[in-house]
Amino acid sequence: MKLPSLTIGPYTAPIPLIQGGMSIRVSTAALAVPVAECGGIGVIGGSGIPVDELKADILKAKQGTKGIIAVNIMFAMRDFHALVMGSIEAGVDMIITGAGFSRDIFKIGREHNVPIVSIVSSAPFAVLAEKFGAAAIIVEAKEAGGHLGTDRPLREIFPEIRRVVTKVPLIAAGGISDGYEMAEIMDQYGADGVQIATRFVMTKECEVSESFKQAFVRAKAEDVTVMRSPVGMPGRAIRNAFIEELQAGAPGLRPEKCEFKCLRKCDYVYCINDRLTRAAGQGDVEHGLIFSGEKVYKFNDIITVKQVFDQFVSQAESVYKEPSAT
Repeated sequence: MKLPSLTIGPYTAPIPLIQGGMSIRVSTAALAVPVAECGGIGVIGGSGIPVDELKADILKAKQGTKGIIAVNIMFAMRDFHALVMGSIEAGVDMIITGAGFSRDIFKIGREHNVPIVSIVSSAPFAVLAEKFGAAAIIVEAKEAGGHLGTDRPLREIFPEIRRVVTKVPLIAAGGISDGYEMAEIMDQYGADGVQIATRFVMTKECEVSESFKQAFVRAKAEDVTVMRSPVGMPGRAIRNAFIEELQAGAPGLRPEKCEFKCLRKCDYVYCINDRLTRAAGQGDVEHGLIFSGEKVYKFNDIITVKQVFDQFVSQAESVYKEPSAT
């Protein structure tokens, strides 16, 4: 059966798939545009980069597609408000936000007619997001890559949140590795769509170093671990020399001075901006930070964005059954 479309505010994506907004130049216009062209929602990672750079990338994306372009901005960023306003000025279609909860963002969204999508990991925060005006809610579980808001699996927390969110679309994120799981979470759990990130790193269009992509391709299940982030949340990443040092409490990881000053609160145990840049941008996959989803081991090739969509959609539609009315 054909998958339903996904409507968020005034925008309708023909394919109910959001590409995760991986920050510090992993999810850029180069990735978001082909995702939007394929009928999904392309997302630019808007955290940890200068406002002018983000605005330029959004403008580039908007010029490259008539599809939907969103930006993901972590509330934990010190310049959260400036990044939000810069994104709106650049003409972004919607803003996705997590890693903390902002009430003000919903007022800003209403004033500028820009839908706000909240990332949550618990029913109480989902209720708050819907109450304050979220246009959609993304449920992100422990299987996700990057910063984690829960240690509970998707199929455990999603039903709890589905019961309390009744007015806006509810999107599932974390560990959805193929179209069969996409169909399962939609027809059996009632998701209105899915968000997928890790698979999109391993695409030809993703603007990261080749060694960064190959680290994903080589990763086995036992290579993926939960580590400490200076944001104050746990994070899921691929184990390497840096992670080994971090988990062993090795001295010398703390920077002498903060070059980026990117976070509202930072414990300075290491510089997350520097470590993410080293890995994705510079290709130092031993001493950089490689955020990754739990199921990265299921992917072993680098393909195009269109091929990702073709695989997910064909698999999903081969088994998808429209949820029964309750």
